[in-house]
Amino acid sequence: MKKAYNFFAGPCVLPEEAINSTIDALKDFAGTGIPLISISHRSKEWEGVMNECRALWKELLQIPDNYHIVFLGGGASLQFLYVAMNLFENKAGYLETGVWAKKALKEAQGIAKSRGKEGAAFAVASSADKTYSYIPKGYEIPTDLDYFHITTNNTIYGTEIKYDMDCPVTLVADMSSDIMSRPVDVSKYGLIYGGAQKNVGPAGVIFAIIRDDVLGKVSSYIPTMLDYRTHIEKESMFNTPPVFAIYVMTQTLKWLKGIGGVETINKINNQKAAMLYEEIERNKLFVGTANPEDRSIMNVCFVMNPEYKELEAGFLDYAKANGMMGVKGHRSVGGFRASIYNACPIESVQALIKCMQEYEKMNLK
Repeated sequence: MKKAYNFFAGPCVLPEEAINSTIDALKDFAGTGIPLISISHRSKEWEGVMNECRALWKELLQIPDNYHIVFLGGGASLQFLYVAMNLFENKAGYLETGVWAKKALKEAQGIAKSRGKEGAAFAVASSADKTYSYIPKGYEIPTDLDYFHITTNNTIYGTEIKYDMDCPVTLVADMSSDIMSRPVDVSKYGLIYGGAQKNVGPAGVIFAIIRDDVLGKVSSYIPTMLDYRTHIEKESMFNTPPVFAIYVMTQTLKWLKGIGGVETINKINNQKAAMLYEEIERNKLFVGTANPEDRSIMNVCFVMNPEYKELEAGFLDYAKANGMMGVKGHRSVGGFRASIYNACPIESVQALIKCMQEYEKMNLK
């Protein structure tokens, strides 16, 4: 089999240990003789997985006792609606830093309108003026908001909020693409949510970490399935949970714990990103697109130097021929993107750098 280096933005690279454990469980789950994808979610064996998964989340992120962890389907895009449905009462502010942040705001605006408060969900600050190439700074968060929503990592544009901000109101964060990539002070957030398929598992399950005092403040009706309290009370099993995705997530978190946790992986992630950004800055063919101080360590976005624009298609072909998979930029922005999530090995980044250097030598003789 030809060697492939996976730089796709999601689903993500998964640890080999997690994949192998899952293969075994697909044949025989926990010694039951039943495949994982056929096991009852009410069995004691499955309850053990759910308990282990929650315990790993709590341990790895040092989640305080006054937070609940739920696992649901529907992707982070459905969480855009969940957040507004459960938290919006009078006014909500959003930091618009990319496509996903804008989509989250749209759902909040829809909820605000449906509750007779059109215009009460809005962008506090935006980086749309420069194609989301930076994180806004110097803005003030209104103190009368029900919550302030941020998207910590912007996969399409390669920017990231790499710190836990102080916020005068309930802080809500979509951490779909950088959760578990660095230590997080969970106590600064009222709600953290995201899809698992970037860093902590396969597509099919979301995580939500919810402080117990942020719920129950909305006067409007919340449909049963869209009420976080439903899933907290039933421990994520109000309906059949996505058992396969949760099992893989558990195995992935076990791998992360085994290598030293989020502190260790953060050092590795910073090393990978620094290597790649250094090559982009050195290489005459390529130009980075994100503001240097806001550059993501998860999604490295770059384009062909305008002087060599005609070489762009050739580089994509050359990269693919050498096993670099998924380096084409998002269809909305073009260029190139290397997603180097937790389980992406440093060898993959080194291989991409070598490919970039070889292509430069081929074309700049």
